[in-house]
Amino acid sequence: MGCVFCEIINGERPAHMVFEAADAVGFLDTRPLFKGHTLVVPRAHHETLLDLPEGDVGPFFQHVRAVAGAVERGLGAAGSFIAENNRISQSVPHLHVHVVPRNPKDGLRGFFWPRHKYDSDEEAAGYADRLAKALGEGAS
Repeated sequence: MGCVFCEIINGERPAHMVFEAADAVGFLDTRPLFKGHTLVVPRAHHETLLDLPEGDVGPFFQHVRAVAGAVERGLGAAGSFIAENNRISQSVPHLHVHVVPRNPKDGLRGFFWPRHKYDSDEEAAGYADRLAKALGEGAS
């Protein structure tokens, strides 16, 4: 079986792309905790953070940081939740960091997180576009 994220990176599987860089991509999670929930994924296949070469960690997390800022600027979120699983609870065995928009009293607590689907493909595309535009504005 192939890797779902490698298929997205290679253009073999559709995704709502938020950004594409030489070393990483960001796209919307298909089962978001909240709308705008973005996955930041290295282009090279590494199963976990521990497998990512040490020299790539800083540049990779610069992308995570940029997406966290875009979530606030582009979606008006009060903050963000950033998470990464290594093996346990890692639904796709390809390193990925979740950047989830957060707001006060949004209902996210503990480890029982509700998932919110997009109403349509067009709505998902709109969220991806808003985040991509906010990334273009740069960190403030």
